[in-house]
Amino acid sequence: MNPLVSLWRFFSSLKLTVTLLTLAMVLVFLGTMGEVHEGLYQAQQRYFRSLLIWTGPSGGPQFPVFPGGWLIGALLLVNLITAHISRFKFTRKKIGIFIVHAGLILLLFGGLLTDLFQVESYLRLGKGEQLNYSIDNRHNELVLLDPTPADYDNVVSIPEALLHDGTVLNDSRLPCVVTVRQYYGNADIRQRAPMMDVGPAPATQGLGQSLTVLPQAPITKMDARDTPAAVIELSDAKGSLGTWLVSSLMDNAQEVTINGHPWKIALRGQRYYRPAAVKLLEFTHTNYQGTDIPQSFASRVQVTDSNTGEKRETVISMNRPLRYEGQTYYQSGFDQNDPNVTILQVVHNPGWLVPYISCALIALGLVVQFLTHLIAFTMKRRTA
Repeated sequence: MNPLVSLWRFFSSLKLTVTLLTLAMVLVFLGTMGEVHEGLYQAQQRYFRSLLIWTGPSGGPQFPVFPGGWLIGALLLVNLITAHISRFKFTRKKIGIFIVHAGLILLLFGGLLTDLFQVESYLRLGKGEQLNYSIDNRHNELVLLDPTPADYDNVVSIPEALLHDGTVLNDSRLPCVVTVRQYYGNADIRQRAPMMDVGPAPATQGLGQSLTVLPQAPITKMDARDTPAAVIELSDAKGSLGTWLVSSLMDNAQEVTINGHPWKIALRGQRYYRPAAVKLLEFTHTNYQGTDIPQSFASRVQVTDSNTGEKRETVISMNRPLRYEGQTYYQSGFDQNDPNVTILQVVHNPGWLVPYISCALIALGLVVQFLTHLIAFTMKRRTA
């Protein structure tokens, strides 16, 4: 038998469909149980946003033990398309089935599109505050800022994924050579205590001279996140500028002179800059009567677009997001300690319309298929 024919029959077989659906149910169970120990975000990355699930001893070799969500989803998509081509012949009586399958294929494709390209970040605004960027709670960046321009900061960003012990970063866009001496995925910092901290300080320059780094285990709670830290060495044309301690717990950037020019350095949540700046005009929220449980909250904001010159006001509330230039602003929450501070979730999802179109196609296909059989049945009874 032709190998291509055998391969086609394998991918279009009903046995493969049943197997993949069974594996999908097991994967959902494993992922749900994994959230208990690994947290929601880590479990999503390991079980559902992967081709294979790897496991093994800590610090030792890892082995694939189960297919991940991407692999199962891709195989289901291929199985659905090949089975549809192999088994179904286009007739008037099967128009509804074709529409339903088209909706299912589009739904699977839309899920993959969302998983690959969706970006979530948060915008924290106080009353009267205006920002043109949002911050990622899960990803960080090491930045060197040139503060000399009057109306903006010249920022050179290094993604957190490049920060590993011993990594040397020497790029033409950087004002100096950056060497990562030590990186902590999650760490606390505190002031050095004379009787407790007898060893050398983690850094020879900046705030790190008076601080101590306390490594912490990764956080798995949904309402908390890791606070990374790093000890880095900067070197310019004259030589080493010393080592610096940077941490996402530090509120302000540290000043450093590189080649006679003032710069600032910081480790912070990754920022996404946009032409549209959002300003909080007013924030209101109400609680259920007699409790401290929030019932509803809303933000009246002003959107100013530097590219188009547009300026308008709108209200963002629960179940009433703002969609603007490919971004969706949701009312996520507020600061419990300051009633004038709102928290907006900013989502960039190029495939946000796909699930709506898919569900509409599936519903249309079911209606068409039902009406097709109903009309045929009615005509037979009338003829009889």
